Amino acid sequence: MKKMRLGKSQETLSCVGIGTWGMGGKFEADFLKDNECVEALIKAVELGMDHIDTAEFYGKGHTEEIVGRALKIIGRERVFVTSKLWLTHLERSIAINSIKESLRKIGTDHVDLYLIHWPPTKDKSIEEAVDVMNDILNAGYTRYIGVSNFSVSELERAMNRTKSRIVCNQVRYNVQDRSVEEPGLFDFCKSNNISIVAYSPLNRMEFDPSLKKRLEEVGKFHNASITQVVLAWLIKKGAFVIPKAIEEEHLVENAKSWSLELSDEEMEMI
Repeated sequence: MKKMRLGKSQETLSCVGIGTWGMGGKFEADFLKDNECVEALIKAVELGMDHIDTAEFYGKGHTEEIVGRALKIIGRERVFVTSKLWLTHLERSIAINSIKESLRKIGTDHVDLYLIHWPPTKDKSIEEAVDVMNDILNAGYTRYIGVSNFSVSELERAMNRTKSRIVCNQVRYNVQDRSVEEPGLFDFCKSNNISIVAYSPLNRMEFDPSLKKRLEEVGKFHNASITQVVLAWLIKKGAFVIPKAIEEEHLVENAKSWSLELSDEEMEMI
């Protein structure tokens, strides 16, 4: 599996990781497919996906418990774990309790990367939120800090506040939804060595008919699936991708996408 450097850190991660939104529930806990989810995470790591992305919000915390179950079998040292702090938990005392609870569920004394899940509301400033994240970093509960769903102006405020490196901005990004490119966010992150981590990289396989036709043409030429073309496009753009998958065939399909080399002409066509 190809690895890429995370921001300005010395850390390298697999370009294809695995997302966990929906594993163990979305807005509420769902225990029906826990075993399948655990097995999916184990298989993902076996295939070279060493980055597991989760959040305290997912499944009301149950998703982190599933990650914890998988890590007991995989081995914590083999995986780079990302979790996220919910936007209503940015008060310092609440945030400290949140990270401690996440660590308990995941079964570790630290996560590798901790993100502000969404920019703060008017009740809390970005500067205050960044101060809290630095407290969590300095306490050793995470190795790196980052953000999610931040605009250029929000990133600038966060960067001006912290002495620690913001290593990534996790955003919705795929061939259908390229909104992160329009306001210059992608270029801003690239010029400041802030990694883009693309969530919803497959857009639920929903594409405009003309775009889908182009994806099919490229896939046919490479003997690759549309899924692999879509992920390869993002990887060549320099983004990490974290698609969720539970079925083994989809995990294998995702893992193989890193080896698909798209030409400049194909990138332009897509």
